[in-house]
Amino acid sequence: MYNKYFGLNDTPFSIAPDPRFLYMSEQHREALAHLMYGLNSEGGFVLLTGEVGTGKTTVCRCLLDQIPVISTIAFIFNPKLTVEELLATICDEFEIKYPEDTSSIKVFVDLINDYLLKSHAEGRKAVLIIDEAQNLTADVLEQLRLLTNLETNQCKLLQIVLLGQPELKTKLEQPELRQLSQRIIARYHLDSLSKKDVGAYVTHRLSVAGLQKQLFPDSTITKLYQLSGGIPRIINVLCDRALLGTFTQGKNRVSRSTLSKAAREVFGRSYDNSGYWKAAAWALFLTVSIVAGVILSTTFYNIEPIKVIKHALVNEAIIEATVLPAPARHPLDKLRWPEAQPIEESLNLAYKSLFNQWGILYNPDNNVPVCQQAETNNLRCLEDLGSMNILRNLNRPVVLKLIDENGLKYYATLTSLNNNSAFLQVGTVALEVDIPDIESQWSGNYMLLWKTPPGYVGDMVPGWKNTLVPWLEKKLAVLQKRKIEAPRNTVFNTNLIGHVKKFQLSNGLVPDGIVGTNTLILLNTATDKSLPVLNKDRGDT
Repeated sequence: MYNKYFGLNDTPFSIAPDPRFLYMSEQHREALAHLMYGLNSEGGFVLLTGEVGTGKTTVCRCLLDQIPVISTIAFIFNPKLTVEELLATICDEFEIKYPEDTSSIKVFVDLINDYLLKSHAEGRKAVLIIDEAQNLTADVLEQLRLLTNLETNQCKLLQIVLLGQPELKTKLEQPELRQLSQRIIARYHLDSLSKKDVGAYVTHRLSVAGLQKQLFPDSTITKLYQLSGGIPRIINVLCDRALLGTFTQGKNRVSRSTLSKAAREVFGRSYDNSGYWKAAAWALFLTVSIVAGVILSTTFYNIEPIKVIKHALVNEAIIEATVLPAPARHPLDKLRWPEAQPIEESLNLAYKSLFNQWGILYNPDNNVPVCQQAETNNLRCLEDLGSMNILRNLNRPVVLKLIDENGLKYYATLTSLNNNSAFLQVGTVALEVDIPDIESQWSGNYMLLWKTPPGYVGDMVPGWKNTLVPWLEKKLAVLQKRKIEAPRNTVFNTNLIGHVKKFQLSNGLVPDGIVGTNTLILLNTATDKSLPVLNKDRGDT
């Protein structure tokens, strides 16, 4: 109703799981990284928990798009099943035929085992994903643990991903389930969005819907954060109603009062009563969850049982397993700050080393901020929180914030990263250290530099018009070995979005079709061999 009024091409705050509107916050990216790590390992359980509406299904959808090996995936949406019903459902999802009149656990398990052995022999990985897993009973969970006993001499044959609400964590802490809990190789708990992420979430969805201007002022975003508690599903409902109210008022921006009125309309009475507000919020969670559940179940079950034959990407975990045992190495250095050097200079020395990797000079004495100095050299800063796997993927020298065992904070520059060790510039000293030594001191904070393309002004989103579009089209065509005429298109259209998603998927990124910082970094790596990288072999792949 209000789309034409605001110049929107689509409804920005629908609860339908449209992948075009996918927004991955920092913690969603971390959650995805943890799950990907788990699936790249050799079997066991992977656990993702979070309150209703925090984005577990969003992360799961990304996980499905990024599973890096040829895989067959079974998805169970409603796990309120007996042991026999669970096993029959697993057989149904993997398309394993079984006698219609059987209720024998042994028959089901034997059939599943035969299927998994055949899949393993064919080089396919079997993944079972169970949503709403907090509804699983203890005996069903125990049967799932027993299924992970199916294995060869090298690996487990079945990987199981459990998605659930916080009660699932509590259930898995019970003594009778301790054996299952010990088999969880990766776990993550999703919290609600921060205030900063709420603003970014709203801006992102409006941008994808075709709007570049800001409809929600900062003061309204603050109010939205207070009212929604940072829950994406609640944000969608409130924003949709607030835009409708703003439209009927004939205004151009959503005010705090309009948002508050939208909240009263959604919840039925004043939100000022905090006790009622919390109860009403959870009532909305349940209502919207039921609707979303119907939509999501339809979405998932329409993906064929998902027989995902993905691009045969390299499974790094398997490669590392094939080279064991590792050859003897020379003794590595211990990661520590050099005692003879002033630790208060650690950040400036780290920046100096980082700039040196790019062949430019960093001057800490000219009172020009580090990122501003970078921009004068056509570089940008990326400051974020992540894991060692994320650094491997970005493949750029980075400044790390470290804290030693005595609580001493200092900075170092990671300049090279191999399978088992890394080179760091710590002050003026170069060290080669074990990766676990870094991870034991690293807070997760990092800062790197990256090269912007000519005319860069920000993220490229679907429908965007800019002279960078031909540049992007040409780069992707060369990488994907496609023949194109001289690029003349200046619109980021559907065809180009498909090529962007293909590139993102093949490089371990969320395939959202948006050309943001991480996509540009990896695009640079693939097309410009003169750039500094952590691992040249990885940069060539």
